Amino acid sequence: ILTILGNSAVLATAVRRSSFLKSPELLTVNLAVADMGMAISMYPLAIASAWNHAWLGGDASCIYYALMGFLFGVCSMMTLCAMAVIRFLVTNSSKSNSNKITKNTIFILIAFIWLYSLLWAILPLVGWGYYGPEPFGISCTIAWSKFHNSSNGFSFILSMFLLCTVLPALTIVACYLGIAWKVHKAYQGIQNIDRIPNAAKLERKLTLMAVLISVGFLSSWTPYAAASFWSMFSSSASLQPAATLLPCLFAKSSTAYNPFIYYICSKTFRCQIKKLQCCCGWRVRYLSSDSSAENPAPGMWSG
Repeated sequence: ILTILGNSAVLATAVRRSSFLKSPELLTVNLAVADMGMAISMYPLAIASAWNHAWLGGDASCIYYALMGFLFGVCSMMTLCAMAVIRFLVTNSSKSNSNKITKNTIFILIAFIWLYSLLWAILPLVGWGYYGPEPFGISCTIAWSKFHNSSNGFSFILSMFLLCTVLPALTIVACYLGIAWKVHKAYQGIQNIDRIPNAAKLERKLTLMAVLISVGFLSSWTPYAAASFWSMFSSSASLQPAATLLPCLFAKSSTAYNPFIYYICSKTFRCQIKKLQCCCGWRVRYLSSDSSAENPAPGMWSG
């Protein structure tokens, strides 16, 4: 519910401000789409399976669930990596060079992210790697236990880990460390904080927001990665069901954090949310007045 409501608000504000959106903000929209896609395509099936105390459906639904999770997970990771690289390029370039990052460039980058994610999600379907149930039995993912059982599973998991997790994570960390060093050197000679240009303050706030988004995503998925590594190098039976279930739930909760970060860090987003609330409130009052005119109700319900 939080994921759908929060990211729906992000997408609604993006539509309202479509003509004013800057190029890097399109990556934020793409991240919201990926989070919404994960929530809509996966969570209802997982919730129903949890109430059923067993996975609903057979192998087909398991493969579908794992494929959606892998697709949207890789898409989110690569989008965060692209956001970090763009922020690094903008921070370390002159104003004229930063303006070269056009919307068409971002659209091409987003298309590449989706194609890259789709490629990795399809590979287990064509014979490289495997999808299978989680140890606790009410969701599905990559078959981590196949790491030692076959060379096929070993090569897939190792390649996926390097190209979809390690390299993007290292890129994110390197970019934000580079930005922090650049900002530190730029502000070193400024004694009075009031003399810092407004544009520089805005860039610092945008960078902080991007860092929080990346930290939220990586910290959410770290316990799940640790549990997955444990199942790779030892029997999954050695872990209690709660030890595998809780990291999975915590990882899936990453789709709900970003709208709260936007609300805290972005004054524009807060203003747009208030406008949406006013519009929704006006429509509700308008519809209520129309229905009350046609079907008069007692005065106690007029409010």
